[in-house]
Amino acid sequence: MDLISELDASDQVLLRRTRTGMFYSGSLFRLSTPLDLLRFSALGFADRIRLGVLALRACSVRDWRSLEALTAAQWLRGMAGDRVYRVVWEPLLRSKFGEFADDVSAVWMWNKLKLRGGSRGADGAETLAYFRGGFPALAQRLQREIERLGGSVLTGVAAEGLRCETGGVRAVATAAGEIPADAVIATPALPLVARLLQGHVAAPYVEALSRVRYLANVCLVMEMDRSLSETYWLNVNDPGFPFVGVVEHTNFEPAAHYGGRHIAYLSRYLPETDPMYSLPADEVMAFCLPHLQRIFPAFQADWVLQHHVWRARYAQPVVTRDYPRTIPDMQTPLRGVYIASMAQIYPEDRGTNYAVRSGQRVADVVTGFLSRDR
Repeated sequence: MDLISELDASDQVLLRRTRTGMFYSGSLFRLSTPLDLLRFSALGFADRIRLGVLALRACSVRDWRSLEALTAAQWLRGMAGDRVYRVVWEPLLRSKFGEFADDVSAVWMWNKLKLRGGSRGADGAETLAYFRGGFPALAQRLQREIERLGGSVLTGVAAEGLRCETGGVRAVATAAGEIPADAVIATPALPLVARLLQGHVAAPYVEALSRVRYLANVCLVMEMDRSLSETYWLNVNDPGFPFVGVVEHTNFEPAAHYGGRHIAYLSRYLPETDPMYSLPADEVMAFCLPHLQRIFPAFQADWVLQHHVWRARYAQPVVTRDYPRTIPDMQTPLRGVYIASMAQIYPEDRGTNYAVRSGQRVADVVTGFLSRDR
């Protein structure tokens, strides 16, 4: 928010109370307020109380490092019991992390609960913020400010390698030519950073970066002529459903901002080797239709006016118990080259807030390096 204010764009931030829910065992449940939780019949009354208290207990954890020896499953079972884990958390962990679900770190789960608990008001209702136009609009604002200050931003140009002399970086090689550099900050996934550094640093360092595991993501975005439901964020806790959730964006920002079209998206995390990762968009849509109709029986294919599929190869680092040992320092062995990636924001998970914070930190370090080097 400080960055948005610095860009004089605070008027583009929307704050909304959101309606959340869950699809479980063939039924839709609203879970926006404490009263909704008390009505959550998928759990017995005592388990509803345990679930409600869980976020409060997560927010009270002061020494998160004490959780590093535990898996999320162990911690959640200990905090809320086996039934709460099996109904609420296990399906979400398996949808998110697949084969790695049983070894996901308790620290990752703790941070998620703490973050969502912090977005709720005194009455238990959740309030979220949205930058109008999404993060691309924020990035465009940032680009304009960089250019106004004399910098430049190149898009659609991949970094292909580094040119080094006397043990330090001197340029970044791209298809459009070399870019001279006194220092380089690498922000992509660590296996991609490893490719840039190969041949410039010791092989064990490159191999360590390459071993950090990520899941890919497929996101189906639908433009519809009507709404699916009144729910903004619907967690899908049915193991037969291939997506972790259904998010109806126009239940946050009204459809009037999108020409009257209702926007919803479905997100699936998966290994890049999963056949669905490479399916054409029409086949992804066809695959999703019957699953959507299980949740929303009235839903018909002709509601969808257009659909789009977005893919990301390195969407989510796999945060298991040994994850802290895989996180590289910001400074690489190659003089003048630094890393600031989403894999390094542990114990937090992905988020633009953390990207901004990481950028500020690495900028301070690089500024210090350049001042000493001159």
